[in-house]
Amino acid sequence: MNRIIGPLLALAMLAGCGTGTPKKSTDDIDEVLKTGVAQKKIPGAVAMVASGDDIAYDKAFGMKKDAIFAIASMTKPVTSVAVMQLVEAGKIKLDEPASAYAPELAKVQVLDNGKLRPPKSPVTIRQLLTHTSGFAYEFMNQQLHDFVAKGGAPSESKGDDSFLQQPLMSDPGTRWEYGISVDWLGRIVEKVSGESLEDYFRTKIFGPLGMPDSYFNVPADKQSRRATIYIRKPDASLEPSPQQAPKQVTFFSGGAGLNSTASDYMKFERAIMAGGEWKGTRILTAESVAAMRKNQIGDLRLGGFHSAMPQFATNNAVLSGGLNKFGLGFALNTLPGPQGRGAYSMAWAGIYNTFFWIDPEKKVCAVLMTQMLPFWDPGPAAVFPEFEHSVYASLGK
Repeated sequence: MNRIIGPLLALAMLAGCGTGTPKKSTDDIDEVLKTGVAQKKIPGAVAMVASGDDIAYDKAFGMKKDAIFAIASMTKPVTSVAVMQLVEAGKIKLDEPASAYAPELAKVQVLDNGKLRPPKSPVTIRQLLTHTSGFAYEFMNQQLHDFVAKGGAPSESKGDDSFLQQPLMSDPGTRWEYGISVDWLGRIVEKVSGESLEDYFRTKIFGPLGMPDSYFNVPADKQSRRATIYIRKPDASLEPSPQQAPKQVTFFSGGAGLNSTASDYMKFERAIMAGGEWKGTRILTAESVAAMRKNQIGDLRLGGFHSAMPQFATNNAVLSGGLNKFGLGFALNTLPGPQGRGAYSMAWAGIYNTFFWIDPEKKVCAVLMTQMLPFWDPGPAAVFPEFEHSVYASLGK
């Protein structure tokens, strides 16, 4: 699959100027994405790949390259960077009880066999960053889903911050479970910094990195660029979701609230891959980035993602890349990934089937944006691994 541009290379050599390294072809990446769209596996895609200091791939299929996507849980790494900035500033300590910064957390309880009890230890900042706090998601945890449905706690579907009142589903530090931990971290960033999360991101991350299209509230003059969310129907067709009038959010969800473009998110990725710096602007120290890339959950492991609401996420989804551990804000693969990813790459995804990974070992990072539900539908579940494989094959990595 490592195709050399044969005819052009031959002509250059005949002319006596073919002395450089031949450029790799990205035809295989094109084919994966074009086929995925043509076969209705995904409604469209925008993809970018950086290799070393260069952008190696930047194309769109079925949509415009400047489309603004709801990136949902790809907000979490951004919030995690904000937390680490405050750690560096000495304003937050990783192993201190999170209630030192958000006193409401001192009252949180564990839902244990239908009854609430105090946790055996307090939730820490590190546990919130690593999803070992005990918090879950109601759409992924059946016990929590049923508890919320019976009125035991507010639902995330309300659209405000009341869901932060939901209980823990296990004692802190005892298991890895995906949930609302990073929404709590967003609240803590606001309390510690004295700024809204929107303002903090703009001044400390988006502005410095040159990310002009990343927002909690997309401005009116950019609304037309928002990507349509498609829904997989029972007959396997893709149907656009009904268009809704833009609604200003006042709760800035650190776990799922951002909208962004592939171009913007690539700048964020490249800063992390380079050890916290982008074009002379440093957002984190190299030491902080190294800690974020280190296994922070010990012997605990990432498991399959169960779904209590299959319209939002496929049951028992297992993300590609060999993800088995978690650092500070990023999932990690401790072994080389099956599609070419180097060990201890950093990755995550969003519920609308947006994906990224950062591979410091091979100096490759990539983002693939589409916009559909449910998460890890068989379509994107097939396209994303093929995309990753084609990236490494095309780059000769």
